Amino acid sequence: MNKFLKEFKDRGFFYQCTNEKELSDLLNQKKIKAYIGFDCTAESLHVGSLLQIMCLRLLQKHGHQPIVLLGGGTTRIGDPSGKDKTRKILDENEIEKNTKNIGNILKNYLSSNDKDTKPIFVNNYSWLKDLNYISFLRNIGKHFTINKMLTFDSVKTRLDREQSLSYMEFNYMILQAYDFLELNQKENCILQIGGSDQWGNIVNGVDLIKRFSNNQAYGLTTPLITLASGAKMGKTENGAVWLDKKFLSPYDYWQFWRNTDDRDVLKFLNIFTDLTIEEINNVKGKDINELKVLLANKTTEMLHGENEARNSEKIAKETFSENSSGSNLPSVKIKKDQLNENFNILDLVIFSKLEKSKSEVRRLIKNNGVKINNEIIIDEKKIISIELFNDNFLKLSLGKKRHIKIELN
Repeated sequence: MNKFLKEFKDRGFFYQCTNEKELSDLLNQKKIKAYIGFDCTAESLHVGSLLQIMCLRLLQKHGHQPIVLLGGGTTRIGDPSGKDKTRKILDENEIEKNTKNIGNILKNYLSSNDKDTKPIFVNNYSWLKDLNYISFLRNIGKHFTINKMLTFDSVKTRLDREQSLSYMEFNYMILQAYDFLELNQKENCILQIGGSDQWGNIVNGVDLIKRFSNNQAYGLTTPLITLASGAKMGKTENGAVWLDKKFLSPYDYWQFWRNTDDRDVLKFLNIFTDLTIEEINNVKGKDINELKVLLANKTTEMLHGENEARNSEKIAKETFSENSSGSNLPSVKIKKDQLNENFNILDLVIFSKLEKSKSEVRRLIKNNGVKINNEIIIDEKKIISIELFNDNFLKLSLGKKRHIKIELN
């Protein structure tokens, strides 16, 4: 088996492949270009997209050239895959802003040092915006049958549930297939990689290229990554785990990985770090908390740099010390005039966003789970006064793992 595909499988990336043997033989003969698409529905990607990003890094590692397709055009339509209802239609300026920011995030992960593996960034809006509808139907649309389109999960699931599917969304799979054709013709791209929910769209592209130009192309998909708890990767109680420090600090990102379920640690070291499989096998017997720190350091270093990873580990060690002041913790600012005679511990916790409901804060207080400056709070009516602030800040802790610095502004 080809080395790229073998590592792809050994790390747990593999789900499905078209003509796997043929693709393996081809990869043994030459270096190729392969693409992954990212629609720009938000200003940042979150860790749910990280497996696809690791696929791009693996391509580079094995000498292949990745193409990053930013869906400035398809975002204007909205991918129905895995969705119960039509996505919110974003305005043009918002899509442009998202496209630019997501491109910058991806550049953190990909090396541009080698001209043969330097990533190629493309925006499908550049070729979709000027399509002539009649010509597109005559040249591209004729290769698709409604019968087959209705069998794909992105369509079938919505129809089976009697949930509306707009004609606009129904066209998404044709546009994605056209993207593959465009990249095949202009960049000699022969492989598309995507999540398992993209299988139908990818196969459509492979078929379209064959029908339109008689070229051979291939599709490769990754599995849906779920946590051992059964939850979807990338979502937490406090929201998405963003890859942009504007929305999630490097420390909070580090903490997300540090808090990985014991059952997921080795799997995530394989999927989300550049450690070799041999290196991971060699550390299997280590203390699980050491492995969690290793995972947190490697993932954070990849996104935010080595200094941020080291600093996050240092902050965590200080935070979990009973005597720590919390001076290095992530912070939120509060105005002095908010600290009136009615502003109590319940209000402070909600303000910090460590919890969303006062009833949950009350439960934590009853279980001695709320601390200010390392002192347990037992009174849910405790007023937050300026006297509690040392050097203009206080340390607020919920349980053993959630800590934040509240700064007077």
